[in-house]
Amino acid sequence: MAEKHSILITGAAGFIGFHLSRKLCSMGYAVTGIDNLNDYYEVSLKESRLNILKNTEGFTFQKLDITDKKGIDNLFEKSKFRYVVNLAAQAGVRYSLTNPYAYLESNLHGFLNILEACRHFNIQHLVYASSSSVYGANKTMPFSVHHNVDHPISLYAATKKSNELMAHTYSALFNLPTTGLRFFTVYGPYGRPDMALFIFTKAILEGKPIDVYNHGKMKRDFTYVDDIVEGIVRLIPTVPKGEKSWNGATPDAASSFAPYRLYNIGNNSPVELMHFIEVIEDKIGKRAVKNLLPIQEGDVPETYADVEALTEAVGFKPSTPIETGIGNFITWYKEYYKK
Repeated sequence: MAEKHSILITGAAGFIGFHLSRKLCSMGYAVTGIDNLNDYYEVSLKESRLNILKNTEGFTFQKLDITDKKGIDNLFEKSKFRYVVNLAAQAGVRYSLTNPYAYLESNLHGFLNILEACRHFNIQHLVYASSSSVYGANKTMPFSVHHNVDHPISLYAATKKSNELMAHTYSALFNLPTTGLRFFTVYGPYGRPDMALFIFTKAILEGKPIDVYNHGKMKRDFTYVDDIVEGIVRLIPTVPKGEKSWNGATPDAASSFAPYRLYNIGNNSPVELMHFIEVIEDKIGKRAVKNLLPIQEGDVPETYADVEALTEAVGFKPSTPIETGIGNFITWYKEYYKK
C-alpha cells in the first residue's frame, strides 16, 4: 500500500475486531481501534487481546463508547479516517431476552452516532456488522441476501436489521457508501466465552455436563474467524456504487439505487450440533456429559449461508473445515488458560 490508509475499527478489543485489526496492521493500514471494554463477558480476555494489539505496529487505541456522540465526533474530526468498520455492538441472542435496553443503546443509538460521523466527516466506505440472526423465521435454505428478512425472532436480530435499514437511509440521502455483513456463527482462537465452542470446551475439560439445545438437532454454519476477516479485508476497498439496473417495482433486497450492499459471510456448510460436539471431544480426547434440552426462545434451528454475492464481489468464499478451526481453538484455549 503506497500510502497508509487510515481506518477506524469499533469494537477492536472484541473477538472479530481483534483479529481484523491485526490483519489490517500487517497489510500496512494505520488502524485506530476503539472499545468500551464492557463486562458482557470477562474483561480480562478483552484486555489480553488489546495488549497484543498495543504491541502491534500501526495500531492506536482509544477507550471510547460509540454511544458517546461528542467523543466519536471529536475522534473523527482529528483522525481523518478513510474507512470505518463498525463491529461494536451488544452481542448475543439470549442476553437480549433479559437485557433489551442494552441493545437499543449500543446497536441503535451507537450506530446512529457512527452513521452521523461518517456522513459529516466524508468517510469513503462504512462497513458494519449485521448478523445471520436477521433471517429469523425464514425457512428457505441456504439463506440469501436477496431474500426478504422481515420476521426477526429476537430483539438482537431486530436491532441488526434496523442497522441495515439505517445504513440504507444514509446511503440514499447522503450518498454514504455502506456495506453490511451478515456473519454466521464465528469461532476461533480468542473467541467469545458466551459462544458454544468456548462453553463446551471449558465444560468438557473440567468434567462438567454441557447443555445441548434442541436435543443436538440444531445446525449452524460455523465460520472460522480468519475467513470472516479475509472477507472483511477484501470488502473494505470494494466501495459500493448505486445499481443503475435496480428496479423499485421488483426491489432486490441486497443492493439499491444507492451505494449500499449486503453480504453473507458464512462457511456455506452447515454442521449439526452433535457432530460439532464430537469434533470437540475428538480434539480434546474426552467425552462430554450431555444434558439434552428443548430449543431456547429466540434461537433458530438452522443457519446456512448462500455466499454467492460475496464470491462474485471479491472472489473469496470461506472454506476452513471445523476440524481445523476447532483444533486451533482448543490449542489456543489450553495454552491461554494453562489447561
